[in-house]
Amino acid sequence: MRRRLTSVLALALAAALTAPVPAAADDLGRRVLPEGDGWGSAGDGTTGGAAAADENVFRVSTAAGFREAIAGDEPKIVYVEGLIDANTAPDGSPLDCEDYAVGGYTLEAYLAAYDPRVWGWEDPSGPLEEAREASQNAQAENVRYRVGSNTTIVGAGDGAELTGMSLLVHDVENVILRNLTFSDAHDCFPGWDPGDGESGNWNSEYDQIEVSGSTNVWIDHNTFDDGDRPGAGQPEYFGRRYEVHDGLLDIVRASDLVTVSWNHFDGRDKALLLGNSDGRTTDRGRLRVTWHHNHFDGLGQRAPRVRYGQVHVYNNLYTVSGDLYQYSLGAGFESQLYVENNLFDLRDGHTAGALLYNWGGTDVGGTGNAVMTDGRGRITRVDLVAEHNAAHPETPLGTGSAWTPRLDTGVQPVHALRGLERKTGAGLL
Repeated sequence: MRRRLTSVLALALAAALTAPVPAAADDLGRRVLPEGDGWGSAGDGTTGGAAAADENVFRVSTAAGFREAIAGDEPKIVYVEGLIDANTAPDGSPLDCEDYAVGGYTLEAYLAAYDPRVWGWEDPSGPLEEAREASQNAQAENVRYRVGSNTTIVGAGDGAELTGMSLLVHDVENVILRNLTFSDAHDCFPGWDPGDGESGNWNSEYDQIEVSGSTNVWIDHNTFDDGDRPGAGQPEYFGRRYEVHDGLLDIVRASDLVTVSWNHFDGRDKALLLGNSDGRTTDRGRLRVTWHHNHFDGLGQRAPRVRYGQVHVYNNLYTVSGDLYQYSLGAGFESQLYVENNLFDLRDGHTAGALLYNWGGTDVGGTGNAVMTDGRGRITRVDLVAEHNAAHPETPLGTGSAWTPRLDTGVQPVHALRGLERKTGAGLL
C-alpha cells in the first residue's frame, strides 16, 4: 500500500534528534577555513560551527535527525554517520518515485500525451502536466534540506554520504561542508520543454548543493556523483536524454566569498554554475569564488560556467573525457575569470580548443595552464584563450583582466598536479 507522505513540519515533529555529544577541541568539526585560503577567507572569514557549545554538537544517522540538526542559526557542528537517504518516509522506510506520484501521473502516460508527434511543439499543459508538477512538489518537500547559519556539517569517518538530497544553503552565512559524499539528487518527474534549444530538452530539479544569497561558505574534501543513475546511462525520449539531475553545485543569486577546495566532481553533464541569469544585475560585485585543488572528472560542461563574479580557478585537475563533454570553463556575461596553473588531461580525442567556451564574456585572464594526454606523457603549456580563438574565431575572447587574485595559500607549479585525483574527495581528511 502506498505510504502517506507527511509534511516537512510533521517530519520534524516526529523526529527525535540524536542527543548532543561533546567534541574534542582539535576535532575536525572545530576546524575553520585558514586565513588567506581563497575568497571564503575574506570578510569575517568562514568558521562555521567552530564556536558551538557542547550541547550543539550532534551525531546523526537518519534523515529526520539530520533535518532537525542543521536548522537554526546558532553555532553548531553536525557529524554525519554512514548513509543518510533523503528518499525515506518518517519511519525511515525507503520511498521510490511511485510513492511521490499523485493525480494519476505515470511516465508512460506523460510520454504518450506530450510526444511532439501527438502534442506538437507547444508547452505541456492540462491535468497530466499539473499532476507532474504536484508530484514533483511532493518529492521536493521530502528531499530539500535547509542549512542554518554558523554551521559545520562534516562526515564522521570515510563513509558519510547524503544521497538523494538537495542541500540548500539559502540566505545564510558562515557554513562549512566537509568530508561528505553528495550522491544522486534525482528528480523523479522531469518536465519536457519543447522550446529549450533547437529540439527540446528534459529539465529537472535538485542541485546536490545550491548556495543562494549566502556569504562565507567553505566546501572542502567532498565527493559529488550521480550514484546509480549516471547521466550517460539515461534513456532518450523524444530524441533527447531523459535528464534526472540538475547541477552538482550551483552558486547563485548574489552569493559571495566562497572557497571550493579539494573536491571530486564526477561525471555530471551540467555540473557547476556561478550566476544563473545575465539579467540579475544584483550579482555585480558579488559571486567572488575560489576553486582550487579540485578534480573535475569527466564532466560534460560548466566546470565552472561563470557570470559576473571575480573567480579564481587554480591548481585544479581536469579529466576531459567521455561522450558528454562539451567544454570546461564557460566565460559568461560580465565574468571575471582568472585561470591559473591548471592541468587538463585530454582523453577520447578531445582537444585544447574546447576547454573554454564564450557565453557572452569578453576576457579570460591567467597563466601557467597545461595539457597532457591520457593521464601520462609530457605536460605541455597551453594558452587557453589562443586555443579557443583558433577553434572559435566567431566568438573570440581577450586576455585582459581587471583584477589580480591575492587570496591563495600558494599556487603550485602545474607538474605538481599529477596524481591529484588520489588526494581529492571525501574520506581523505
